[in-house]
Amino acid sequence: MSSGIEKAFVQQLQEHQNLIHKICRLYTSDEDAHKDLFQEITIQLWKAYPQFRGDSKFTTWAYRVALNTAITLYRKKGRTPYTVEFDNKIHKIDQDDYNYEEEEHIKQLYSAVQQLNDIEKALVFMYLEDKDYTEIAETLGISEVNARVKMNRIKGKLKKILNP
Repeated sequence: MSSGIEKAFVQQLQEHQNLIHKICRLYTSDEDAHKDLFQEITIQLWKAYPQFRGDSKFTTWAYRVALNTAITLYRKKGRTPYTVEFDNKIHKIDQDDYNYEEEEHIKQLYSAVQQLNDIEKALVFMYLEDKDYTEIAETLGISEVNARVKMNRIKGKLKKILNP
């Protein structure tokens, strides 16, 4: 690929890496698994980037690739993803440190979300990111009405988990 494409990809990844970290947080339970999943999602985004046509926002496209990667790799518990070495220094990506201590106040919410199925996790994540139902539906490949119905059901599930 040309260096122009590489620069554009690295810039987009740099700007939106927090969404990848949040997806990793939803689908992993420890720091090593988080790092492995972050790396795998980055690789999958890089592989798919030449097909990104800009028909949707970069974040919508990245959500879809990242969520599909996470769901595929972690559908079976205990499955370790195959990873390829990716050197951040070559591409000059400053990886933000993901501080788990700062996240303690939402630990209960993450614990509750961990009990949901993969699609429900993705829907909650995008809802918490203030994505509208149109974008959620587009990203997950479902209708807007279906996204709304699923979200209402998920809210009920989470209330029962958090307030037994």
